[in-house]
Amino acid sequence: MSNVQKSSYSYDDLIACGKGELFGPGNAKLPAPPMLMFDRITEVSIDGGAHGKGIIKAELDVNPDLWFFQCHFLGDPVMPGCLGLDAMWQLLGFYLGWTGAPGSGRALGLGELKFTGQVLPEAKLVSYEINLKRVINRKLVLGIGDGTVSVDGKVIYEATDLKVGLFDNPKSL
Repeated sequence: MSNVQKSSYSYDDLIACGKGELFGPGNAKLPAPPMLMFDRITEVSIDGGAHGKGIIKAELDVNPDLWFFQCHFLGDPVMPGCLGLDAMWQLLGFYLGWTGAPGSGRALGLGELKFTGQVLPEAKLVSYEINLKRVINRKLVLGIGDGTVSVDGKVIYEATDLKVGLFDNPKSL
């Protein structure tokens, strides 16, 4: 396991995580492109954040050639809201793996989600932030946090009580 709890991660690090090389076999992985929804993790800390229990931030560079703009929607391209939500779950699962907790990550739900904007092809940068509210690392591994998605500095999605668990998954490749 090559994870040394760095405070930021490059695109190459994220790809290694998707291959199971960052946290070890059977542990948290990020999805591979094109489902990997960020290009880098810019900050991860076990403390800090809005609740003092940890924070993780990431960014996606936007360009008009991103795969989802080609199909969602024809003549009216916009990033699907579900992909921004999935990015927040991806980050929460990464955070749990980063803490050293074992298991494969699975999204378990959220409290509320509000969309107040959209990601269009002319945007430059999508930023994600998850503020941890609770991390349980016993027989049950569970992370709960509040998240935001911003485009070019403006918050456009707000999610409360995002939940991700880590589970023993013997079918992990």
